Amino acid sequence: MMNRLFRKKGGFTLIELMIVVAIIGILAAIAIPNFIRFQAKSKQSEAKTNLKAIFTAQKAYFGEKDKYQVNFTVIGFDPEAGNRYSYGLAPGCAAAVNATPATRRAGAIAGCIGQDALKFPAPPDAADAVSAVGVNPTLEDCPNCYFNASAIGNVDNDPEGDTWGITSGTVAGQATVQNACGIDEDTPNGLNLVAGEPTNAFNDVSCGG
Repeated sequence: MMNRLFRKKGGFTLIELMIVVAIIGILAAIAIPNFIRFQAKSKQSEAKTNLKAIFTAQKAYFGEKDKYQVNFTVIGFDPEAGNRYSYGLAPGCAAAVNATPATRRAGAIAGCIGQDALKFPAPPDAADAVSAVGVNPTLEDCPNCYFNASAIGNVDNDPEGDTWGITSGTVAGQATVQNACGIDEDTPNGLNLVAGEPTNAFNDVSCGG
């Protein structure tokens, strides 16, 4: 009986606890940034999905009319409200807008569906936007024309915008985007868009920090 009362009780020493805390801190330092990066990448799926929808809508319209459109309402493209990205068939489409039906329709007619200002009030820096957005060379040149569309948004908390583009063009040099993460000596004039494939002009996940 006395042996049970005076038996030494086990426990953790301060050094052992400090080692455990240090290990947890190291694991958190590795896991949290990776989780944030993965989360940001998942947000990019909106841009890729909607750009492919624009491409499909434009191609269907071209099949009937032998021309492309800058007016989103004509081709029937209208993403759900709450969009993180601004979608443009006109230059300079990056600003957030109030997602009222009248505002969205007016912007869509002009070739610009802005990001939802209620959820994403700060427009991103769109310095690395797609070149020559719209119908090129001009709508009057169709059916010998092509189109470029852009998607510009923000997937993290820095000022840089995550920018994407898609094109119907197939000739090298027709449709280009700025080089991701700066100038590449192999493509000094920009990256050629591949017809029908969303292409990253500036990756806000890997380039924006």
